[in-house]
Amino acid sequence: MCDRFVVHGLIPGESYVFRVQAVNIFGLSEESQESSPIAVEPALATPSAPYGITMLSCDGSSMTLAWKSPKHCGGSKVNAYYIDKRDADTLVWKEVNLAAVTERICTVDNLTEGIFYEFRIQAGNLAGVGLPSAPSAPMKCDAWTMEQPGPAYDLSFSEVRGDSLVILWKAPIYTGANAVTGYFVDMAKKGSSEFVTLNGEPVSHHYLQVTGLQEGNSYVFRVRAVNSNGVGKPSELSEPVCAKALPGTTEIVAGVDEENGDVFLSFEACEICETSKFVWSKNYKPIGDCPRATVSAKGRTSRLTFTNPDKDDLGRYSVVVTDTDGVSSSHTLTEDALNTMLELSYAIRHPVVPLKHSLNYEILEKGHVRFWLQAVKLSPSLSYRFIVNDKEVTSGEGQKISHDVASGVIQMTVDHFTRANEGTYTVQINDGKAKTQSSLVLVGDAFKAALKEAEFQRKEHIRKQGPHFSEYLDFTVSEDCTVMLTCKVANVKKDTSFHWYKEDDEIVPESPPNVMSGACALPLPLFSRKDQGVYKAVLSDDKGKDTSVLDISGQVFDDIINAIARNAGASASELVMQCTPEGIRLQCYMNYYTEEMKTVWKHKESKIASSEKMRIGGTAEMAWMQICDPSDKEKGHYAIEISDGVTTHTRTFDLSGQAYTDAYEEYLRLKAAAFAEKNRGRVVGGLPDVVTIMEDKSLSLTCTVWGEPTPEVTWFKNEQEVASNEHTRVTFDGGKFASLVINKVTTDDSGKYSINVRNKYGGEFVEITVSVYRHGEPIPEPKLGQPKTATPAAQPVLPKSPAPSKTPTPSKPQTPAQSMKSPTPASTPSSTTAPKSPTPAPKSPTPPRSVKSPTPPRFMKSPTPPRK
Repeated sequence: MCDRFVVHGLIPGESYVFRVQAVNIFGLSEESQESSPIAVEPALATPSAPYGITMLSCDGSSMTLAWKSPKHCGGSKVNAYYIDKRDADTLVWKEVNLAAVTERICTVDNLTEGIFYEFRIQAGNLAGVGLPSAPSAPMKCDAWTMEQPGPAYDLSFSEVRGDSLVILWKAPIYTGANAVTGYFVDMAKKGSSEFVTLNGEPVSHHYLQVTGLQEGNSYVFRVRAVNSNGVGKPSELSEPVCAKALPGTTEIVAGVDEENGDVFLSFEACEICETSKFVWSKNYKPIGDCPRATVSAKGRTSRLTFTNPDKDDLGRYSVVVTDTDGVSSSHTLTEDALNTMLELSYAIRHPVVPLKHSLNYEILEKGHVRFWLQAVKLSPSLSYRFIVNDKEVTSGEGQKISHDVASGVIQMTVDHFTRANEGTYTVQINDGKAKTQSSLVLVGDAFKAALKEAEFQRKEHIRKQGPHFSEYLDFTVSEDCTVMLTCKVANVKKDTSFHWYKEDDEIVPESPPNVMSGACALPLPLFSRKDQGVYKAVLSDDKGKDTSVLDISGQVFDDIINAIARNAGASASELVMQCTPEGIRLQCYMNYYTEEMKTVWKHKESKIASSEKMRIGGTAEMAWMQICDPSDKEKGHYAIEISDGVTTHTRTFDLSGQAYTDAYEEYLRLKAAAFAEKNRGRVVGGLPDVVTIMEDKSLSLTCTVWGEPTPEVTWFKNEQEVASNEHTRVTFDGGKFASLVINKVTTDDSGKYSINVRNKYGGEFVEITVSVYRHGEPIPEPKLGQPKTATPAAQPVLPKSPAPSKTPTPSKPQTPAQSMKSPTPASTPSSTTAPKSPTPAPKSPTPPRSVKSPTPPRFMKSPTPPRK
């Protein structure tokens, strides 16, 4: 038990107050009276010895020396240095200065040229003079005459981290023949003599940030000054420095004081001792007493506060804590960061009520107009005013003013918005010390738009009291590319009528609209340019009437076509080839095709324009491109591009190599077949199917035939050729008119007659059933033989394509027009026949031009498979 106690862990510079309590077996006494504040001051001792003595210059009679500070200051600032010298070959030391040297550099005079000297130095503080340093290495007093600079000196380190550090130095005393222009910094690992120059170009300032270090490794550095004559003598090697941050290292933080708005840089040291001081620098030059900033320290933290910060304060700031193991940090103050802090500073010094949303307006249903703003935060002590055109307004008839502290909303609602409400609206807010105001100018076009919207909403409110469109007419496109005009209805009943119109003409759809379902639709299948126009839907009952209009033209039409193209393009098949007598056709099948779609055909990346050579067309189910009379020039890669305004759907076909060879041969085969079909022998018209005639009458079977070259004509009875004689006369006039005339028919002349018309390209059979009845017998019912179907005769052999195809039986010849008369001779009016097929007037053997249509007959197909 004693009445003394040692308190550890106190922070130098801080003041502390103490009190004491007594204790016995019954417990603690009351606290004693508090002591007066006691400031903690460091204990004093003499400093340790300086070290690292180096020569910076020599003129033959004097030397300039520099050295490093003592590693321990003794608790007080080192304020004096004393230098001793001696000849290198003696043991007697002589004082160089009686008066203290305050800087770590000194010029020693009165030396003898050519003599080697040794030096030692002592440091002093308030406690006295410390021990002398170890003697320096012998230094010869020879005048320096080189043109390059002398060594830089006083190398030190700051901001040592795991992968970086900052090295600092002082300029050489001896500059050489010209001024120093820059510095090179060399680095080597501890224990190595292999130095690496860190900067490719000399730096003009006296510091360098070194990066890319390996954490935990130690490095040594040297600095070489440069002038116009070259690189000078390197500095003394630095002490080894380990690339490792001190435990608990922190960085400088920039901020704004929340109380007074001061902009500051703050640093908290991870370690500190009784004699430590914070030394701030800008661009590594000590700030000292500066009117632009003030430095303060409290415990482990120091703050650099800017007086009136502006662009002149931009730069790199650093702080070093003295008498520590290198505690230091830096921070670069940029213009953007400074501007941000200045804005915050202004806000703190000039408090305002922060707003989430400034004054704005919105149109409510029934045409009411709400003016509102929202603050970030409001207190119950809030006060505010609404001012309209410089006059304060209050809640009353036609307008309501209110606020909500929780949400921060202040609002005014005007029930009936009219032309009298045009002007400037302002809300002034006071909330404690903070205040703000927000204005909205609602004049001119902006007011007209607001008034128009308010009137529209009033009308909408009235409209919705009866049956109305909840969604106006619009369009959709189904997967099969059917365009649907759609709308939605509301407030309807069973007797509400619904009608569709186009250009005021009513449209009656197959399925009547069902208004009770809430939605109505009008399909427009196979949509194309013909569907352009103004469409209207009318809804009405005893509660009211509503109309919706959609003008399908311009951009709306383009949008529909693009929507169709989107579905059609997605469904498009790959290009397939179809050979025709005119050429080679490429086809692309899709859900729907219309020429209004943006479709481009390309050959070898070049766009194809429709021409006699390259014909472009399509049907509802496909797009096609016909290569007429193909040649080698048309070989290559083909593509069709279907654009929907956003995406381009591409389908391709490579018409080259064997594919082209096969297609070309098939084209030649079909061309020859078409030519043969066009020019083969045939009966153009004039023969009946059935003839009923009374005996002793004359029968004349006459028809018009055609073929190129002129066909041969042969008549048959019951499959036996008919020869011309007195009873039966066979004629073929002008290569056009073939006749079989029987004079005074008998019942033996009944039977099945036929005519065979053919040339080298082929021909056909036409059959007629003849029935002869006697006098007095009733006319028998016509008994048809084989229908008068053009039966092809043998045709010449045509070249075959590599891929054989089926050739179906040609279709029945076209029935001539009823107005045409048969060329049966008038000399046989007494003959009685069944109704005869009308025979057209004689035609030229030249085939009609319609044969040249690019669309081949359905019975002529290439072996290329159709759409799958």
